[in-house]
Amino acid sequence: MSTPAYVAPYIDPTAGLVLPSYQSIIDDLISGYKAIYPQVVYLGTDTAKYQEISIFALKVYDCNLATQLAYNARSPQTAVGADLDSIVKMNGIARLLASYSTAPETISGVAGTAINNGIITDKQGYSWALPTVVTIPSSGSVTVGITCQTAGAIQAQAGSITTISGGATAGWTGATNPSAAVAGSPVETDSQLRARQALSVASPSLTRLASTIAAIAAIPGVTRYATGIKAPDSSPGSSIENPTGGIDYWGNPAHSISMVVEGGTDLDVATAIYQKRGLGPYTNPDSTSGSTRIPVTDTNTGTVTTIGFQRPTYVPIYVTMFIHGLNGYTSATLVSIRDAIVTYLNSLQIGEEVTYSAFYAVASSVMPNLLNPQFSISSLHTGLTPSPSGTTDISLSYYQVAQGISANIIVSEA
Repeated sequence: MSTPAYVAPYIDPTAGLVLPSYQSIIDDLISGYKAIYPQVVYLGTDTAKYQEISIFALKVYDCNLATQLAYNARSPQTAVGADLDSIVKMNGIARLLASYSTAPETISGVAGTAINNGIITDKQGYSWALPTVVTIPSSGSVTVGITCQTAGAIQAQAGSITTISGGATAGWTGATNPSAAVAGSPVETDSQLRARQALSVASPSLTRLASTIAAIAAIPGVTRYATGIKAPDSSPGSSIENPTGGIDYWGNPAHSISMVVEGGTDLDVATAIYQKRGLGPYTNPDSTSGSTRIPVTDTNTGTVTTIGFQRPTYVPIYVTMFIHGLNGYTSATLVSIRDAIVTYLNSLQIGEEVTYSAFYAVASSVMPNLLNPQFSISSLHTGLTPSPSGTTDISLSYYQVAQGISANIIVSEA
């Protein structure tokens, strides 16, 4: 196949910026060289002159690519990195930085003991910091919030953060987390930021529901939020909006909106719902453990309105997978598969179904080359209990979200 002829960079009405290929630049430079030196000259790929021309062509091509990056930086759909950070500011949003996992921690010991800058290590080796000063009350124990010292989605199941490793003092005798940690988040990726930018421009939209979702998406610290699941019976509305006069498929009350939000402060979320919800709808807090009711004061009238919304309920997913090692397999492969499954589960959105077949794809993604597989999967079972036996998709309620914890993912070689 012949190489297209060299053309100078130009802006096409439909294609945008058009650049010459690297090979066409080389061909054009050789053509110009022969025009300057019309005598017969050999410029094969094995000559020093050809190598020199190819070096010049590469520099030109690199500059063209830089031009392309600058051209693409004008749109949030094609901008990357720092350019994307700059352009989304026009919508009043910014890239979400990495956040830290948090967990409740019950501290026990002698009443009156003051713990300064306490550190506790979990079973995976991650360090968690107590508040600067914790004083054990007369009851002998107190529950406080702790924060992981490593950013990102660090998982910790209940009873796994127990080793006193810093700030130890006489009188501090025990520590344990009564429930699983709420995982933090890594730095927001370009694709995630683009998706959030697309939602942000829906803020002045024609529908109040779209405006409400866009306002929630723009709240600092918000990581995930439900966008609505249609009922199987095709009834009006979705798991978020019930426009009917009766209880809907999801059990939501008449003429209500049921917002499910992860992250952000309670007041910020409630204020966004209050400002965008429209006239009259009941803001449903549901009746589960994540129910939240927050009073919001209207800055113009002073009227106080209680806004209800839902925090997601985390549902641990258990996976048991047996693989058969092939050429290139090592014990590290098991860890890679487990980590990939944990990442997949923690990437699912609120209310999103856990697809059984996806585990095969996720496990296979750790192989460098699928044409030269390192392992085959001999069995796979998933479920909501420590002894999973299911081979079907796992459906979740609209306010639930799958949670991947390393200890719940068992990957072994058969």
